[in-house]
Amino acid sequence: MNEGYTYSERIGGAFAGRALLAHLSSRFGHSSEAQWRERIEGGAVRVDGARARADDLLRPGQVVAWMRPPWTEPPAPLTYAVLAEDSHLVAVAKPSGLPTLPGGGFLQNTLLALVRRRYPEASPLHRLGRGTSGVVLLARSSEAAGAVAKAWREHRILKIYRALVEGEPARDAFAVTCPIGPVPHPRLTWVHAVCAPGKAARSEVRVLERRGAASLVEVRIETGRPHQIRIHMAACGHPLAGDPLYAPGGGLRDGGSALPGDVGYRLHAKRLCYTHPATDEPVVVECLPPRVLRTSAELSQEQKG
Repeated sequence: MNEGYTYSERIGGAFAGRALLAHLSSRFGHSSEAQWRERIEGGAVRVDGARARADDLLRPGQVVAWMRPPWTEPPAPLTYAVLAEDSHLVAVAKPSGLPTLPGGGFLQNTLLALVRRRYPEASPLHRLGRGTSGVVLLARSSEAAGAVAKAWREHRILKIYRALVEGEPARDAFAVTCPIGPVPHPRLTWVHAVCAPGKAARSEVRVLERRGAASLVEVRIETGRPHQIRIHMAACGHPLAGDPLYAPGGGLRDGGSALPGDVGYRLHAKRLCYTHPATDEPVVVECLPPRVLRTSAELSQEQKG
């Protein structure tokens, strides 16, 4: 079991005057009104550090906090490798199955928690889906974080992925530009998928190897929308092999019974290219893909070597 977690919220003017119970049950619908009342009456909810009553009216600036007791997290591979590091940045290799950040029942079984044991100041500059392996870049200073974040907004950072997709694309190279935005989901209210009024997104796809029922592709993304490669490959009719969530066309499989964090697909962040914020020198960080995402030529070369 982990150590539990204390959630907190500072009350803004929009929520002032609400009763504590009404506020929590309407704002945090993962628990019922009866569950929130039980927590409040049991002293698990505090307002400015003190016990409160369900009908207490909230004031601007107050801090409402509640403790989630320790729980057993889902299993995950608790390993990572350092690919590059200096006093400004650290790049690590995340295994498939390990979440980058807390969420979905994960708190300590995350890449961030593992990295912070060695680099307490580390702050992730992007994230990979739980089932995605490969390069993750973290900042070790606020200055580095700000510079890299600016470069990301200006599309000056290149990310190259490997993926195994269903079927064989008709063309050897092509672009996918479907917008991505929220769509209804029966279990999460909404998830990201192809959405006409969504945000612009672009993925450049190159077929590396055709394997009959599946193909190995390289994908370069100029934007970083959530689950962009999974959505775009599904949108063009070639979902990631084993993806339980996205169906051909970019919508949801089986009415959306799966969750975004469910694993099974093959996706790897192979290369990250950026300009170092302190030296202005170009940096390329590489992470070797798993064997299923290597070409026959690469595997043959490895055997010879």
